[in-house]
Amino acid sequence: MNKLNWLIIGLALWAVPGQSQGTPKVDFAVGYSPLYIVKGLTIWMNGASGSVAFNANNWFGVVGEIGGYRGHIPESFTGETYMVGPRFYYRKRDRLTPFVQALFGGSHFSESTSGISGGGNQFAFALGGGADLIGRSRFALRPQVEYVGISSGGSITPSVRLSIGIAYRFSNR
Repeated sequence: MNKLNWLIIGLALWAVPGQSQGTPKVDFAVGYSPLYIVKGLTIWMNGASGSVAFNANNWFGVVGEIGGYRGHIPESFTGETYMVGPRFYYRKRDRLTPFVQALFGGSHFSESTSGISGGGNQFAFALGGGADLIGRSRFALRPQVEYVGISSGGSITPSVRLSIGIAYRFSNR
């Protein structure tokens, strides 16, 4: 082989480890997400959430998120959220990637009392952000804080969602 071919092969091999620090095309996250409803009856609900984000470029992506929650008021109280929206990243550091997002969609909350349940679907939105604390692999620790508004009876019920989870970042751009 001539020197030019060796140079091209060497540059290609040298660039492979650097790909892990690039912008992922897709990331998937799951985590523990308690929801704290702060209007009227104060309700603490334990839950979990999952999200998938498709990143258009280094700073913009579209995310879809679902969550499920369970609490007691004194009877069983359950809820689900399903939302989509834009996410904006600040990618200036190798190991820390903060982001903000605005999600819009719906929710379904229901209460069960003595075997009878009632509930309904409502509009919901979430405004907040978080950060990916990136290790040496494609995995990242992802803490998040969001204000969640749930439409109920013609008004917005304010809630706070705290999340801690693991994100996995698929192929880089």
